[in-house]
Amino acid sequence: MTRVAIVTDSASDLTPEMAAEHGVTVVPLIVSFGAEEWRSGVDLSIDDFYSRLTAPGAPFPRTAACSPGDFESVFRGLLAGGHDAVVCITVGSALSGTHKAAQIARSAIPDAPVHVIDSGTASLAIGFLVLLAAEMARAGETVDAIVGEVLRRRSDTKFYVALDTLEYLKRGGRISGAQAAIGSVLSVKPIITCTHGRVETVDKPRTSGRARMRVIELLAQRPVERAWVLHSQAPGIESFADEVAQALGLPRAVVPIGLIGPSVAPHVGPGAYGAVVLRRPA
Repeated sequence: MTRVAIVTDSASDLTPEMAAEHGVTVVPLIVSFGAEEWRSGVDLSIDDFYSRLTAPGAPFPRTAACSPGDFESVFRGLLAGGHDAVVCITVGSALSGTHKAAQIARSAIPDAPVHVIDSGTASLAIGFLVLLAAEMARAGETVDAIVGEVLRRRSDTKFYVALDTLEYLKRGGRISGAQAAIGSVLSVKPIITCTHGRVETVDKPRTSGRARMRVIELLAQRPVERAWVLHSQAPGIESFADEVAQALGLPRAVVPIGLIGPSVAPHVGPGAYGAVVLRRPA
């Protein structure tokens, strides 16, 4: 058993298998379709989620933050199970109430060695930080060393994702119906990223081909240590991963492909694709 337990939430988009392999505990966000609710990754698999998302006439999916009680139960269980400390890395505080819930849980056990870190980002960009922390914990690093390294590397994580449709931004209230209609007519494929903890549009290419080229261009702005292609059932993702690996100068074998999970996909819709990178420190 590692001395330091690593915890995250399901917005990190780590699969249950990957979390288990690295000894990471994942606290699920809530995903709902209409009146039906599920815990992301627990009683709603990623395959079931996408089946519901793309079903004709399906209600718009919504997400809700983890509860403080969920985090407190996990923290107490890990400490009672023999861990010396807990490091919890959450989805960005500006994106979800999940970080606040983890802080409330932390304050409920004030004398416990629990450290809650705001990743300032989402999806597999959180996943990179979580896996970095898990690798350090497995190597026997101290909790202070792990916390310090995660905080230091937060600014080195970056993702760029091209959206196939504006419908989910419209239905989520992020753009107006008029903006969505104009964008659809012009075949706009917005590219989003996370800056200072908030999702922003960095470019609006007008064709799929230009969007693909622009995403790769953005990813390759600085030398990177790791890359992870992510998508929401986008076609041609294998060839896109080949292009990303080549542009970044990485062996294709070390650039995995992951699905955007149920906690994040409702905000981007199906057909989105891009990658997250861990840049070399400046």
